[in-house]
Amino acid sequence: MAYSKTELLRRMSLNPWFGALPLAERKAMLAVAMLQPMHVGDVVYRKGDKQGGFYGVLSGTLRVSTLGEDGREGILSVMEAGNWFGETALLDGQPRPHDVTALEASELLVIAAADFKRLMRRNGFAHGITALLCTRVRSLFGLVEDTMLRSTRTRVARRLIALSRGDTTMALQARPKVQVSHEELAMMLGVTRQTLAKELKYFVHSGVLALGYGRIDIVAPDALLREGALA
Repeated sequence: MAYSKTELLRRMSLNPWFGALPLAERKAMLAVAMLQPMHVGDVVYRKGDKQGGFYGVLSGTLRVSTLGEDGREGILSVMEAGNWFGETALLDGQPRPHDVTALEASELLVIAAADFKRLMRRNGFAHGITALLCTRVRSLFGLVEDTMLRSTRTRVARRLIALSRGDTTMALQARPKVQVSHEELAMMLGVTRQTLAKELKYFVHSGVLALGYGRIDIVAPDALLREGALA
């Protein structure tokens, strides 16, 4: 599907990070971005790859994951429309640190490595990338803190809150439904499905959540915030 630059700008600017960039930087990015369709299961890149560009999710959903020594997959995050990713390997020249796979039919905006390098010479874009990296670091430390110091129940609440805000997007307006299976949520938290089922049962009996097929409804968002110690 073809999109005008105006439509691309409107759609991508709904993302808090991209929308906060100066208009000139947003237009400069879209001027060099190429549209790339993705099918379910298509891989954007794998851990260890040394090629690729800077990517923006125009539509669809992607999974960021890695494999453990025992072959188990750990889901690190879920990226929805508006998210940008892939900057780290372009900045430090090191291999890609994880896998990125399409969970559904998606469309990506791809900025080639050479164009990314030229954009980095622009102060506005470089400052924006610095802000994006700071967001990544804060999120990473938050996950480490949760794993080390918080109960499984609190971790479940906090992860659902993050997913309701678009996970890596962290929009201010949360959604009442989270499209995630129990298996995927367990993989994100690094717990067994049995452990997750126990905590979800508590939230359902407390009137905080309702479970559907491939989704979790947040019935009492304020109570979920309290469970996640975020209220």
